[in-house]
Amino acid sequence: MSATHVVLIRGINVGGSNKVPMAELRSSLQAAGLSQVRTYIQSGNVLVDAGGMPASSVSSLAEHVLLDRFGVETVAVTVSAGMMRRAVSEAPEGFGSEPGVYHCDVAFIRPGIAMADAVAAFSVREGVDTLWQGDAVVYFQRLSAQRTRSRLSRVMSTPMYKHMTIRNWRTTTTVASMLDA
Repeated sequence: MSATHVVLIRGINVGGSNKVPMAELRSSLQAAGLSQVRTYIQSGNVLVDAGGMPASSVSSLAEHVLLDRFGVETVAVTVSAGMMRRAVSEAPEGFGSEPGVYHCDVAFIRPGIAMADAVAAFSVREGVDTLWQGDAVVYFQRLSAQRTRSRLSRVMSTPMYKHMTIRNWRTTTTVASMLDA
């Protein structure tokens, strides 16, 4: 059976903080009612079969498991398998095709959040950053040679940040390719 949803958990296993062993996370999510639980790398990319459960319920369940089992309070943005596939297939032309020239990231926005509000939370530096609005995602590209001048990190200080999580393009495409594996 293939995955029905992707749970993107923000801020775990980063710099020694919020440690969550992936094997324990997988078993805890299965014990909580999800099936076919798989993870990709240690930074909170989880593919699950959630049956008919809506994405918002999967996010709530994951957040409760993380808090109750691991003592980690964080944000989990859950997208359907179809949404993850569209995030890749509907990316702007050429997005991610020049990894030596540009750093490319995708911000996944929680369902129900107005995209205009999500986009407004980002700040773009002329000549360094480029932003595109997608379907429940924001594509953000920054010139690698000037990435320290990018304004991408400013989104983290906005109230809107609690409604999103950001993944680099390589992680996004790899997780999408894992959906039916």
